[in-house]
Amino acid sequence: MSDNKTKYIFVTGGVLSSLGKGITAASIGTLLKHTGQRVGVLKLDPYINVDPGTMSPLEHGEVFVTNDGAETDLDLGHYERFLDTSLTQSNNFTTGLVYKTVIENERKGKYLGKTIQVVPHIVNEIKERIIKAGENKDILIVELGGTTGDIEGLPFLETIRQMKHEFGKTEVMNIHVTLLPYIKAAGELKTKPTQHSVQELRRIGIAPHMLVLRAEVPVSTDIKRKIAYNCDVEDDSVIVAEDASTIYQVPLNFLRQDILTPICNQLKLNNCIPKMDDWTELVNKIIMPKGEVKIAFVGKYLDLKESYKSLTEALIHAGAHLDNKVNIKWVDSEKIEDEGASKFLNECDGILVPGGFGERGIEGKIKAIQYARENKVPFLGICLGMQLAMVEYARHVLGLEDANSVEFDENTKNPIIYLIDEFMDASGTKQIRTSTSAMGGTLRLGEYECETKEGSNLREAYDSNIIYERHRHRFEANPKYREAFEAKGLTITGESHGLIEAVEVENHPWFLGVQFHPEFTSRLQTANPSIKAFVEASLKHKLDN
Repeated sequence: MSDNKTKYIFVTGGVLSSLGKGITAASIGTLLKHTGQRVGVLKLDPYINVDPGTMSPLEHGEVFVTNDGAETDLDLGHYERFLDTSLTQSNNFTTGLVYKTVIENERKGKYLGKTIQVVPHIVNEIKERIIKAGENKDILIVELGGTTGDIEGLPFLETIRQMKHEFGKTEVMNIHVTLLPYIKAAGELKTKPTQHSVQELRRIGIAPHMLVLRAEVPVSTDIKRKIAYNCDVEDDSVIVAEDASTIYQVPLNFLRQDILTPICNQLKLNNCIPKMDDWTELVNKIIMPKGEVKIAFVGKYLDLKESYKSLTEALIHAGAHLDNKVNIKWVDSEKIEDEGASKFLNECDGILVPGGFGERGIEGKIKAIQYARENKVPFLGICLGMQLAMVEYARHVLGLEDANSVEFDENTKNPIIYLIDEFMDASGTKQIRTSTSAMGGTLRLGEYECETKEGSNLREAYDSNIIYERHRHRFEANPKYREAFEAKGLTITGESHGLIEAVEVENHPWFLGVQFHPEFTSRLQTANPSIKAFVEASLKHKLDN
């Protein structure tokens, strides 16, 4: 047996994907953290990509960026938002990264001429990364992406199987999330998919200690008992995860089913009574708010709203702290190009233009920004949203009609947004990038320091002259135009070692563009200051109008 002191909870999924394994893992982690345990989380992704950085949002949802600049799975965002903690690149890895490391080690001769195989070399690399992620933690919750039986996930499942033997049965717990489908025509919940999924897991050599059943309707005690009997788990280890009005209600739903008792019994944990009073109060404000506000969300990935997951959750956090529901009006920027901004924005209390890549829908976003500026509607532009705010101002206030970003027009005579050749990354290492650099690994990524200007919306929101926020972008605001902007009322209110981080419009109720992504640091219990200030300004606009 190993002398490793960390205990492990492995969360797998069966029947199909998108069942909510990430929310399940985050909810269990939240409950355990509120008992006083030091909880870590890790996401294992079986796909071959080295990281999700170059994957389309329509393919894989949002790319979440950690403090140290890792481009990770969106589930890490859930973990941070639930656990109110900051994670690193060691909290997420993929099959592609594992194979890349093993092949590089083989080329360096680290395996002393051995034949490289899935077992033991790939499995050992996975195991080492899991153990590293659990260092200095009492409990590490490990979520395996995909579905049990997927060929890509087999090396990970073999690792999980081995770890129970290496660390002992009271150091490892397996939780399996499955679907309990409701057949409307028959008026019945069907248990066979769950039974077959557990059988597949057992065939691989893993016996689940707990089942979490995703269901659209209430599940009777008889059905739970039937599943427990057929899948060989204890009655109190069959937990129902019904659809909830907000994901932040899930930990409370689990708590009502006494989920921590079987977990604590399996892992031999002592204190299993979490202190959830503050959490419950915020959830109640999400479910039953005193008021509401309407925010126009002007984007282009509207077919898959998961691509904006952190930002939509950050708006929920801000609303909870202000005891108001944020109603998002999704506005396709391409429709604004064709039909104008007023049709879509005239009834909104605030306008938000998020980040993104590529030329599609850009002119529509610029029209939305112009509408917000001219009609004095509270505005928040994030990353590309800030850059386009500067382009819009250059065109319509400075009179530079051809002003643009070199991302969209390499030959523009007025490159308001440009590509810098050198910059210092989050670790202090000099990076070189050009227009022909590969997209993967050439972004400004991770947490950077930003100085805020006294008297600005940014300073007022954060109440600090130095703030730290995360980035994910290639292009920067061109300082060549700073003097012209400030002479005409567009003020630079945030800077990072000479780079423009934030801009604001004078004589406007509330207008802020930020180069960073504030949504990446927003949590339910700690709403991001700039997003909260934006929602607050939108509420004031609603009351004043």
